[in-house]
Amino acid sequence: MRNVFCLATAAMMLAVAGCGQNAPLSGAKAKKGPSFRLAPIARTDVVRTVEATGTVTPRNSPSGIPVGAQVNGRLIKLFADYNSVVTNGQVVALIDPLVYEANYKSAVARLHVSRANVEVGEATVKSREAELQLAEKTYTRKSQLVEKSLAPVAELDSAEEALARARASLDSAKASLKSAIASVEQCEADVSQAEANLKYCTIVSPVDGIVIDRKVEEGETVVSSMNAVPVLTIAEDLKTVWVEATIPEADVGNIKVGQPVTFTADAYRRKFTGKVIQVRRAATTTNNVVTFPVIIEAENPDEMLFPGMTATLSIETARAEDVLVVAAAAFRFRPHEEDITGEMPPGRKLWLVKDDGKLEPIVVKEGVSDDSFTEILADNVDALEGRNAVVGYQTTMTAKQDATSNPFMPKFPKKSKGTAPEPKK
Repeated sequence: MRNVFCLATAAMMLAVAGCGQNAPLSGAKAKKGPSFRLAPIARTDVVRTVEATGTVTPRNSPSGIPVGAQVNGRLIKLFADYNSVVTNGQVVALIDPLVYEANYKSAVARLHVSRANVEVGEATVKSREAELQLAEKTYTRKSQLVEKSLAPVAELDSAEEALARARASLDSAKASLKSAIASVEQCEADVSQAEANLKYCTIVSPVDGIVIDRKVEEGETVVSSMNAVPVLTIAEDLKTVWVEATIPEADVGNIKVGQPVTFTADAYRRKFTGKVIQVRRAATTTNNVVTFPVIIEAENPDEMLFPGMTATLSIETARAEDVLVVAAAAFRFRPHEEDITGEMPPGRKLWLVKDDGKLEPIVVKEGVSDDSFTEILADNVDALEGRNAVVGYQTTMTAKQDATSNPFMPKFPKKSKGTAPEPKK
C-alpha cells in the first residue's frame, strides 16, 4: 500500500513538472499547442561598436622621430637625455668639429686660389687680344706693301703666320679662363659641402617634443654610412597621441573617419576618448588573417599615455538613441508551418503570440544592431512597445534555464558598456 502511494505521488509530481515546462512565458495564457521563448520589446539606446587592440604612438611617426648624425666623429657632448623636453632648433648633441673645421678652411683656401687663377686668365686674354690686334695691323700693312711691290712676299707670309698664332693664343687664353671659372664653381661647391659637414657636427632637434630614446653615450664614436646614425629619438608633443589599431577586414568596412572611440590602457583604470582620423589601405596578412591599420587621435593632456602602451579600443560605428529594440535572436526565429495562420507577408518579420496561442507576423526592418539587440523600424512602431517577440520554441532544457535565469540569454546592459542600457520604465 505504501509503495502504491509513493508511485502515485511521483506520477503527480511528474505531471506538474511537465505542465510547468510547457507553460507559455511572460504571462501568456496556458493553451494547448507549442510554448515559446519570448523577449521584451523595450525603448532604450543601442550602439554598434567594433572592438580592437592597438598601440599608442607619437603623432606623425609610429616610433618617434630619429635625430641622427650625418658625419663621422667622436660625440663630445650630449645636451639632452631620456625625458628631456626639447624645442625646434635646440642643440642636443655635438660631434668633435676639429677635422671638419680644417676641411672647411682648406676648401676656402682652394677657392681663393681658383679666383686668383680667374684673374690671371682674364689678364692673359686681354694680352692675347692686344697681340692679335697688332698681328692684324702688321698683316694689313704687309699686304699693301706687297701689292705695291715694295716688300717681298715672304714678309707677307710671316705676317699671316703671326696673325694665325695670335688668334690661336687668344682662343687658348679664353679656354684657360673658362677652366679657371669652372674651378671656382667647383671650389665653391667644396666650400659649401665642408661648411655643411661642419654644421652637421652640431645636432639640433627638428621638432618640439620629448626625448624617448638615446642610442649613444658621450665619448662614443659614431660612424655614418648611407643612412644617418640615430643619436636620439624624439616624440613630437605627447599632449596629443595616436593609437594605431589593427582591424580585421570583416570590420574595416564599418570604420569611417570621425567616428568616436573609447579605449583603455592596462596601466590605468580609466577610459580615454579619441576619434578615427585615418583608415589606411596597407593590408597585413598574418596566418591568413587580413588586417588594416586604423589611426585614432586622442588627447593626452597629462601625458599619461606613453608610446608603446597597449590600448583596448571600442570604435562606435553606429548609434540609435531612445528607440525600440529587441533581442537580435527574434529576427532569426522561423516558426513551424503548423503554427502559422493566413498568408506569410514578405520581408523581415517579428513574431508575436496572439491570445489564441497562434503566431502573428509583424513586418519590420532592422536598424542599428550591436549583435545582442537590434533596433526595430516599422510603421506604427510605437504600438509594439511593451509587447514580447518570439525568439524560439520552449524546450525542456530552455525551460529549466529560464527558471534559473539563462546565463546565455542577452540582457540589457548599462550605457557605460557602449550598447543598450536597461529598458526605460
